[in-house]
Amino acid sequence: MKLFEELTQLHGVSGYETAVADYIKEKLAPLADDITTDPNGSVIAYFKGTGEHKKRIELAAHTDEIGFQVIKIEEDGRIMFKELGCCWTFTTYQSRVRFRNGVVGVVASRIPPEKLSAGGYKRYTDCYIDIGLHSKEEVLKYVDVGDVACYEGPYTELAPGYITAKAIDDRVGCYMLLAAMMNVKKPKNDIYLAFTVQEEVGTRGGQVTAQRIQPDIGVAVDVTPCHDRPGDLEGSNALDHGVAIKISDTGSISDEGLVNKSIALCKEHNVPYQKDVIYVGGTDAGAMTLVGGGIKTIGFSVVTRYTHGPNAIVSQKDIEATVKILELFMNADFEQI
Repeated sequence: MKLFEELTQLHGVSGYETAVADYIKEKLAPLADDITTDPNGSVIAYFKGTGEHKKRIELAAHTDEIGFQVIKIEEDGRIMFKELGCCWTFTTYQSRVRFRNGVVGVVASRIPPEKLSAGGYKRYTDCYIDIGLHSKEEVLKYVDVGDVACYEGPYTELAPGYITAKAIDDRVGCYMLLAAMMNVKKPKNDIYLAFTVQEEVGTRGGQVTAQRIQPDIGVAVDVTPCHDRPGDLEGSNALDHGVAIKISDTGSISDEGLVNKSIALCKEHNVPYQKDVIYVGGTDAGAMTLVGGGIKTIGFSVVTRYTHGPNAIVSQKDIEATVKILELFMNADFEQI
């Protein structure tokens, strides 16, 4: 899991994912038949299939994480900011954030914190980042308008088999694509691993990569909300129940043939799985399915507690199950789909 740990600790707020892209290209260079970077910054690694009835399959995981961008620095040194992607005020208040240059600050409130709104586009107008200084002049030596910050959430192992970190959404997806391909090496299908940008601000990279690849099948590899604790939506997703096979979400409805094929693969190879149905949230599958004349899509996800915050929790068993279905999918026969 060393790769996973390293990926979570990289800085990659939407629009500023260069460090993550460079890391992925370095790891895949010895294996891929071709690696390209599109103008937006998404990385596409191509692996030529060896099978007789091979399909073009795009497996997409996004490199960006939620974060914050400086919009103004007050005369007293308070750093005003906006969110890049959905970040809840109740998890952001009093959290530490780290800028790309390494400067760390604490998110504070200029009103009583119990009055902070949990929703709406104005949710952060009453918050600011404090790096401990007293004037705009001092702050400008370290932070300027336009600079971006992400949560400070170190990779930590909890009870055996459980992990917390910032940016699990979706560095776990990037990790699983790397791990699966390192195991398979020579897939039967033509595989395009797409490490997309700006998913958290509108699944932008997912649309562009799919347009470039024009796959027969598109797969979004991401996280999905956990429902086994109070207060985190409604549904049946739970930690330790295996790979979450996407049925539907806000942005996509998975192809029924691909769902049935995936379940059959899981049953045949004893891979634990659960059916993922959520009514809030989406992945790059929603962007891929609309490209060109339409693309059959599905999603494989890791159930995650406390998403879009500095301390998400995932199960290593679920990660291993998802890596396994990815390996099987790369080598599966889709002639009848």
